[in-house]
Amino acid sequence: MRLSEYLKDRRVVLASGSPRRKELLAQIGIFPEVLPSNAEENTRETRPECLVMELAERKALDVAAGCGKDTLVIGADTVVSIDGEILGKPGTPERAVRMIEKLSGRSHQVYTGVALILCREDGRRETCVFAEKTEVHVYPMDEDEIREYAYSKEPLDKAGGYGIQGRFAAYIQGIEGDYGNVVGLPLGRLCHALKQLLGKEFER
Repeated sequence: MRLSEYLKDRRVVLASGSPRRKELLAQIGIFPEVLPSNAEENTRETRPECLVMELAERKALDVAAGCGKDTLVIGADTVVSIDGEILGKPGTPERAVRMIEKLSGRSHQVYTGVALILCREDGRRETCVFAEKTEVHVYPMDEDEIREYAYSKEPLDKAGGYGIQGRFAAYIQGIEGDYGNVVGLPLGRLCHALKQLLGKEFER
């Protein structure tokens, strides 16, 4: 049985308001209900892989607390890391400029943490949390290119100040790893983890 067929009659909740994550899931035949988490995203964690796992799990737990039985909750968080510095969402064009200046002509890492919480019929919750890393190489950009992109509004809500699936694709030299991970969800790893979480129940 395909995973999408198994999940189509079950409640799947995406604990994120990201339209990109919803689109990625639809790409593999999973159509979740969207319930963005209100969990705090403050953390003292400085290791990017641990940070995204912590926040993804926090978001998933927040949403799962209000979900009934037989529900699968998917939480996720993405950050960009360069030279040990974690770059989140810029929020303003000025901050986007500073972020893209750091990335121009360099390589950086994108980390996405994913938390899967399966709320079973008997009230038990089973959890799987993991992080995926993708290496991204960016061509050198001149000042005009950086400012034009930063002020396009596209980067404001994206980790690291860019969207690989948008206009910034013109400056991507290459990647090593999962493309979907840079967009916001590592689909292959997600499906593999889901099958492991569901276990024998999925195999029937």
